[in-house]
Amino acid sequence: MQVNRELFDLVMAPNYNPAAVIPVKGEGSRIWDQNGDEYIDFAGGIAVNCLGHCHPALVNALKEQGEKIWHLSNVMTNEPALRLAKKLTDATFAEKVYFANSGAEANEAALKLARRYAIEKFGANKTQIISFAKSFHGRTFFTVTVGGQAAYSDGFGPKPQDIVHCDFNDIEAFKALISDNTCAVMMEPIQGEGGIIPASAEFAQTVRELCDKHNALLIFDEVQTGVGRTGNLYAYQGLGVTPDILSTAKALGGGFPIGAMITTTEIASYLKVGTHGSTYGGNPLACAVAEAAFDTVNTPEVLEGVKAKSALFREGLEAINAKYNVFSEIRGEGLLIGAVLNKDYDGRARDFLVASANHKLLTLVAGTNVVRFTPSLVIPNEDIEAGLAAFEKAVADVVNG
Repeated sequence: MQVNRELFDLVMAPNYNPAAVIPVKGEGSRIWDQNGDEYIDFAGGIAVNCLGHCHPALVNALKEQGEKIWHLSNVMTNEPALRLAKKLTDATFAEKVYFANSGAEANEAALKLARRYAIEKFGANKTQIISFAKSFHGRTFFTVTVGGQAAYSDGFGPKPQDIVHCDFNDIEAFKALISDNTCAVMMEPIQGEGGIIPASAEFAQTVRELCDKHNALLIFDEVQTGVGRTGNLYAYQGLGVTPDILSTAKALGGGFPIGAMITTTEIASYLKVGTHGSTYGGNPLACAVAEAAFDTVNTPEVLEGVKAKSALFREGLEAINAKYNVFSEIRGEGLLIGAVLNKDYDGRARDFLVASANHKLLTLVAGTNVVRFTPSLVIPNEDIEAGLAAFEKAVADVVNG
C-alpha cells in the first residue's frame, strides 16, 4: 500500500488539513520524513512531547508495562495508576486524582464536578460558569462552549447554558460578572490557543479572592502549561495562586494519551460512584509511560533547564527581531513562547510557519498573529541554536516576499 498525503484525503474525515510531509521517525528534537529529510522540532506535538521523541525512559516504561498488563476496566485498579496518582498528589496541592484520556476529558470532568458540587452544597441556582475570551478548553460540547472562541462551538445546535465570558486580565469586568450564583471560574494561567497570554499576578489573585468570597470553585486548565512547560511543575506554583481543581494532560504522558483532573478530598467527595467515568481512564500502559515522564521532568535539573533554555530562545528571537523588525513582543513563560507579529505582518502567522517548514523547522501558530514555540523541555542547546538559524531564514523569506 502506498501511504502518502493523498491517502489522507481518501480515507480520513476532512476536519484536519495536514502538511504533505509525513514523519516516520523521531529521536530527541529531530524527526525524519518518508524521504529521509530531517527537521528540528520546535512544536513538540503542541506542547505534548515534553521529552522529545522516543525518550529512553518512556520507551522502556512502555515496553516493560506492555509485557505485564495492558488494560483493565475501572472495576479494578492497577499499580501504575496508583503510583502516578500518589506522585501527582505529593507534588501538588491536590489530594485526589481522576484519570481520563485527554485534556478535554479532564476539563469535562472538572466542569461536571464543579456543577455537582455547587448544586448539592449550595442549591439548584448555583450553576453559572465564568470563562474568558480567547480561552480554549477542549472540543467536547461542554468544554468548547466554556472556551472563549464561539467559532468552535457554533453550528452544533443548542449549547450548554449558564456559561458567560469575560475579557482576560480585566479585573473590573470580572468583578461585574461573578456572583453567589457562580459555581466555577475556569481559566488558563497562560492562554495557549488564544495567543500565549499570561494571567497577571494581580488578576489571578483577584479571581482567587472573589471565588472564595462567592463560594465558587477556581479551575485551572493546565493542559498546556503543566508538567514543566513554564519551568515550574505546574504554572500555578509560579503564579502564587492555588486552584481548587486542576486539569493536566498533553505533556503528562510525553506523547502517550492521558489526562487527569486533580482536586481536594472534600471537592472530590461529590464525584460519587457512578456519577462519571472513562473506559480508558487510568489505563496501565498510559499511566506507566506518564509516571516515567513525570519522574523525568519533576527534577531540579530539568525544571531549571527549562528556564535557561527559555532565555536562550528569547535572546535568539530578539536578535532576529532586531534584524528584521517583525515582532511587537516575545511573551510567555518557560518553553511556552509566543512571538507576536507587529502591525506590518498582522494576520500572517501561518506564513512564518510555512516558511519555517521549508527550512526544515517545525513551528506552531496561536491564532493568526502569533508564532508559537513549544519544544521539548530537554531540547539540546545546539538544536535551539540550529532551529533559530532556520527560523531566521524563514523570517527573511517572509520579509523579502
